[in-house]
Amino acid sequence: MENSPEICTLSHPVFKRFGLPVFQRAETDGEAVMTVPLGEKNVSLPLRALRREFSIAANTPDGRVLDLIVAALDFVTQIRLGDPFPAEILTGEASWEPAPVHFQIALARLRLALVAWITDGTETGKSTDPAALLAMVEDPAFRPRIQEAFERAASALGLAGPDAVVEAIETLAQELAYVEALRARLLVRSQDVLRKVSEIQSHWRGDTSHGETISQVQRLLLRAVRQFTTRFEELDAQTGEVIAALRNDENQRSFIRANRDWLYQCFRGWEPILDAWADTNEITDRDQWALIERTYRFLAPRYMTVKEWTSESQATSRKKARAQMVW
Repeated sequence: MENSPEICTLSHPVFKRFGLPVFQRAETDGEAVMTVPLGEKNVSLPLRALRREFSIAANTPDGRVLDLIVAALDFVTQIRLGDPFPAEILTGEASWEPAPVHFQIALARLRLALVAWITDGTETGKSTDPAALLAMVEDPAFRPRIQEAFERAASALGLAGPDAVVEAIETLAQELAYVEALRARLLVRSQDVLRKVSEIQSHWRGDTSHGETISQVQRLLLRAVRQFTTRFEELDAQTGEVIAALRNDENQRSFIRANRDWLYQCFRGWEPILDAWADTNEITDRDQWALIERTYRFLAPRYMTVKEWTSESQATSRKKARAQMVW
């Protein structure tokens, strides 16, 4: 954001009255809150309420910083006074790094896309498995095709030679490396959770109350996985047209980064659930059911349709109310 402060700084006394505040999102509904110590406990105050209560207008310095804090919490778990704002909201770059292998996978996809461009796809196949992609581009028998693709791309793009194409491809791959990292961290792992829930469903078959909840979790998971899959397919389709992507590198960078940030925000929200499901082979039925319920509470407000949510809420309201701790 142009002319945005790089450091989180607020001048209103309320932000220092109770000690050093921590800005984060509430676990219950994801709202941006300020958490401060009060005796032996922590109390969370919604930023929206603080703005209203202390008349902090949007066009004031504090109001603009609060907007930046809300935006920053899409990319970091917490932010404190004096902390730098994440790069995503300042420069558009990422505040995190993919692994080197993700750059190699992105580079392999682009090289194979160039070969597909000169062969109409007859020599590249349709495999999307990362190991298969890496093996193909490293195959000595395939390298002449890649070199030929670089030479023809240089001519099509009006570049000085194959080396210029190699440089352009590597620059694009650096952006797409983040997409490959999120493909592994979000899409593959959410698909694994869906598989595990489907296996658990057979274990609880015959138990009407448990089976209904598991079926609902399965449907919501499927909806989420389809949403992620669609986003990756759109990215693959857009960047798969590699010559067009290299001709419009600025537009491609904006497109990739917008999707990267959306996927990363999803991943940050999903990460605790994905971690909880990572090793469930040895857990008891009781712990397994607790994880199913936790997963349902996470999925329902995010992926249930309005009609489904209303119906479920009405059904829940008829059950005996249970006490819940809220800040």
